[in-house]
Amino acid sequence: MKTKVNEKINVSGMSWKIVALSICCNWLLACTAKSTDMTYAEISNGLITAKIHLPDSEKGYYQATRFDWAGVITDLEFEGHTYFGQWFAKYDPKIHDAICGPVESFTEIGYDQATVGEEFLRIGVGGLLKEDDSIYDAFKLYPISNPGIWKVRKSANRIIFTHKVKDAAGYSYLYSKTVLLPKGQPELILKHTLKNTGKKAIATDVYNHNFFIIDREPTGPDIKITFPFDVVGQWNRDDSLAVIEGNTIRYTRDFRPRETVYMDDIQGHTRSVKDYDFSIENLKTRAGVRITCDRPISKIVFWASATTSCPEPYIDINVPPGEQMEWTNTYTFY
Repeated sequence: MKTKVNEKINVSGMSWKIVALSICCNWLLACTAKSTDMTYAEISNGLITAKIHLPDSEKGYYQATRFDWAGVITDLEFEGHTYFGQWFAKYDPKIHDAICGPVESFTEIGYDQATVGEEFLRIGVGGLLKEDDSIYDAFKLYPISNPGIWKVRKSANRIIFTHKVKDAAGYSYLYSKTVLLPKGQPELILKHTLKNTGKKAIATDVYNHNFFIIDREPTGPDIKITFPFDVVGQWNRDDSLAVIEGNTIRYTRDFRPRETVYMDDIQGHTRSVKDYDFSIENLKTRAGVRITCDRPISKIVFWASATTSCPEPYIDINVPPGEQMEWTNTYTFY
């Protein structure tokens, strides 16, 4: 399966803080070196420039089965500040987490109902094969049995991805994702449409992992995450590394390599759209980004490593046969 594109696209494919920064820079260089074998496109609105990788099963930057293949952003720059990049040590297109930017993951559909050798569905990836009776593992690479058809349309400041899948585990859909940099605005907008073209209702959820790396600074006290509500929750890993202060999450010190924090279910939010409104800032470089959505949060997870901070908001997806659902995420940079 190769992506159909209606425009020619370029093909290319000490202190703990200093140690972490050095590692991060080396990973970014590795990412750049490997990009010569990958398909990508660049868009700009005069204020923001972004490098976006395209879905391709042979040369694509991401070929694993955890995340939606549309709109993988490895570089985004605004007023000399950078917001995304390679946060992981080892790159391979088949590794489930070898991916950058505001990437989305739809919960699998039909896995528990499928028998061994039958299909289940992941929107943005296609139909996948259930190989054994083990429980579903989001970190496993599953064989793609029905990849569907990807099409890409590009202009100067936007890319529109469409993914058409028919009869994957009995489901059919037309999924569209537009990555837009509005003219004259310091914004990145992700517009989604999911049309159910099959006979089964599509009921799932989707979250955005938001692999932020602001100005390539390692995770530490200079990074601040703010929510519109007081955060309630317990750390599942090493509660000495991060603290909750009202509606903010702060770090107590610079993370060492391999250290992480995780909260599996942040409480305090309501089902109102206004609670899908949070920001992450680098206090040292004075760069930040605000993230909003026109759908209410169903759940929030938070995860951070030595190189990235990831507020992960979920929304519910429910699309009866013949109907469609739309939602939009807006990233405002400052």
